[in-house]
Amino acid sequence: MTLTEKKDALVEDLSIIEDPQERFAYIIENARSQPALTAEFKVEAFRIKGCQSQLWLVPRLENGLCYFETDSDAVITKGIAGLLTQLYSGFPPEEIIETPPNFLAEVGITQHLTPNRRNGLSNVWNTIKSFAEHCLNQVQRP
Repeated sequence: MTLTEKKDALVEDLSIIEDPQERFAYIIENARSQPALTAEFKVEAFRIKGCQSQLWLVPRLENGLCYFETDSDAVITKGIAGLLTQLYSGFPPEEIIETPPNFLAEVGITQHLTPNRRNGLSNVWNTIKSFAEHCLNQVQRP
């Protein structure tokens, strides 16, 4: 499955839930099902700046594919960041770079977020994209 196909499937799943409150309940349930990061990763180096909650994103490159884990002290933040990390994990850097998270606006998530949460979400995407760009640059070097 390509990243675009995975994104389209996620959009379809989220679009089925018409009520915004139910959609956020789904996101919260998703957050609760995600494992917590251990204390060694809840450090400044992995913290997403500009988010009103404490939010950490841990990226890694394995066999040419990017993987991401996230955690937050706020369940809605963890859930939304988790949607992104679950979507982008397991794909090559170039696919990640070419697939911005526009789907969150498509399914009506971003318009229900406070400006601070939207800023934090933007910073999650920027961190994911920057990591993918860094990995791509490493792979392309002779």
